[in-house]
Amino acid sequence: MAAVTFGFAATAQAADPSLREVAEPTGRFIGTAVNDSLLNDGTYRNIAATEFDSVTAENAMKWESVEPQRGQYNWAGGDRLVDFAQQNGQLVYGHTLVWHSQMPDWLENGSFSDTELREIMTDHVTTQVGRYRGDVQRWDVVNEAFNEDGSFRQSKFYQQLGASYIADSFRAARAADPDAKLFINDYNTETRNAKSDGLYRLVQDLLAQGVPIDGVGFQNHLIVGNVNGSAIQQNLQRFADLGLEVAVTELDIRMRMPADSSKLQQQARDYRAVADACLAVDGCSGITVWGISDRDSWVPDVFDGEGAACPWDDNYRPKPAYDALRDAFVAAGGGDPGDPGDPGDPDDPGDPDEPTGDCSATFQISNRWDAGSVVAVTVRTGQSVNNWRVEFDLPSGVTLANGWNGKFSQSGTRVTVTNESYNGTVPAGGTISFGFQTSGGAAQDGTPVTLGGQNCATG
Repeated sequence: MAAVTFGFAATAQAADPSLREVAEPTGRFIGTAVNDSLLNDGTYRNIAATEFDSVTAENAMKWESVEPQRGQYNWAGGDRLVDFAQQNGQLVYGHTLVWHSQMPDWLENGSFSDTELREIMTDHVTTQVGRYRGDVQRWDVVNEAFNEDGSFRQSKFYQQLGASYIADSFRAARAADPDAKLFINDYNTETRNAKSDGLYRLVQDLLAQGVPIDGVGFQNHLIVGNVNGSAIQQNLQRFADLGLEVAVTELDIRMRMPADSSKLQQQARDYRAVADACLAVDGCSGITVWGISDRDSWVPDVFDGEGAACPWDDNYRPKPAYDALRDAFVAAGGGDPGDPGDPGDPDDPGDPDEPTGDCSATFQISNRWDAGSVVAVTVRTGQSVNNWRVEFDLPSGVTLANGWNGKFSQSGTRVTVTNESYNGTVPAGGTISFGFQTSGGAAQDGTPVTLGGQNCATG
């Protein structure tokens, strides 16, 4: 493989880690919905790139966007999201394949036989998932299939095809990309109620049939002051106990406008409660917030007089909700390099990461799937370093997909990582941290690492 260089800009304050930096050690992703039309805005783009390690297409991958005319596909928005993710070392969460809303006019108002409609649906799933095979790690295959009473929504697909449309969609998605994780996603299911009970029964039935479903997404479009973290945790756990991955997929917490300090503090407590619920469930793989800034949120257009639902305000300034999310990951083991007493603090006596000899290294898989993995590497050096070089080997056939906080190259199985301009100087006892994504297979936990040609102790 020819040498390739990857990297992205550092966050503004090195002493104040980003959400993705504190989420990564917990083994969870932290994601955001991305508005394709805003990627040309430098502030928006920078936040999306540096704060999150997973991105979801807000609208660019929905049926009306990708197949506006039958059999005629527009991949521009989806391709931009995938390119953006690969440039910034991020996972991609595909949203959504089969949904009663945002269908193109030809489909929504067209008249088709049952056989033809099933073929249209499975062809669409096959084409879209196949297009992004290996590039999208998770898909919302079926979205919002239930009414509030737990009965099936009377969508076009259900009315003509019955509940079998769900299983058929999942089977088509699995055939198109055997390695992608396949989810069913819905709202008002975050706690146990009639709707989530209906979803639970469906998932049990799909599993009994051998339908290839990997996970359940819980949207969590919530209201300030009406968040029950314990109930959310218990509900996530019962789905995880089925052997499925669960995820918070569309988190926002809206309030009656105008916002004030009291509402913002309550919102922060509510965000923390949702994050803590996910982090307490081993099967909860991550959290996606539905939008970055209040100025870009869908909420005011749908809920009259309500808004301020996102972690950043109208001017892209972090709100207390942002701090609450960050604190939740830190408390769950994400660590904060600036906190005395944290295991990653070089001044903490008895630090378990103190080096043996000149350096020690941790090489940890933070996310794994059949076709790849995401890896976090931390190297602690016993002496000051300028312009560092770290090397390690990947298993045969495993290649770099992208990386961050360093410049990467690969020759055969050997990977070399050198510093960026902003992180080349490391004091004695300091740490070097970077991450990367593989393709063609997964890296291995505990892989030996060298710093400047010297073997580092595993630590």
